[in-house]
Amino acid sequence: MDRHTDQKYTYEEFLNIIETLRGENGCPWDRVQTHESLKPCMTEEAAELLASIRIYEQTGNPENMREELGDVLLQVVMHAQIAAEEGLFTMEDVVDEISRKMVRRHPHVFGTGSADTPDEVLTNWEEIKKEEKKDKDWIESPLREIPIELPALTRAAKVLKKADKCYGQGSTYEQDVTALRDLAEALGKCRPEAYSKEVEQILADMLMRVSDVARICKISHEQALTDRIEELIEKYEKTKT
Repeated sequence: MDRHTDQKYTYEEFLNIIETLRGENGCPWDRVQTHESLKPCMTEEAAELLASIRIYEQTGNPENMREELGDVLLQVVMHAQIAAEEGLFTMEDVVDEISRKMVRRHPHVFGTGSADTPDEVLTNWEEIKKEEKKDKDWIESPLREIPIELPALTRAAKVLKKADKCYGQGSTYEQDVTALRDLAEALGKCRPEAYSKEVEQILADMLMRVSDVARICKISHEQALTDRIEELIEKYEKTKT
């Protein structure tokens, strides 16, 4: 199926290639993959795509980014192909659903809504998203909606942000971090032009030291933070429901 470099494959041909790889006479490795077994691949490919964006910004060469986007697309199509074999859905269903979502969440473009600034777009997006997620039985609670698969530090920030929004400033955990927030606000008021950089450097030093303590004590800082997030969610949702 190989061809000359000036003759490009089409999207439909790509779907057929993946279907063939998964078929009876296909590739032994591809044929045995599952949604679960491919999870590390998606994580790695997403990271490599992020790296390719950095490379593009540094060099102006888009070649690596083009390749890595293809690798991420491969993961998407592989999952869709496995789902089709399982009778769950097809790649066409995936494309249809994301298309409908984009139209639905952009009423200011495709409907009668209005949004003149990026902030207004995000506000509308969140309201529409909240309405869409009503009665979804896989969503246990607002905080547990944030995937546990995220890096723990990223997840912690998202959980705290959503907790602020959902449960307000009066939670028991808020009291624990008041001093740190006061410090950050004080820095901002004293030297607003240097606020971001100063706070960034302070936090970076703190994180480096915490990571070093975890290394010395042979503690997985990722797991420790994950466990603490779970305790925090339990605390919020027991007291606020």
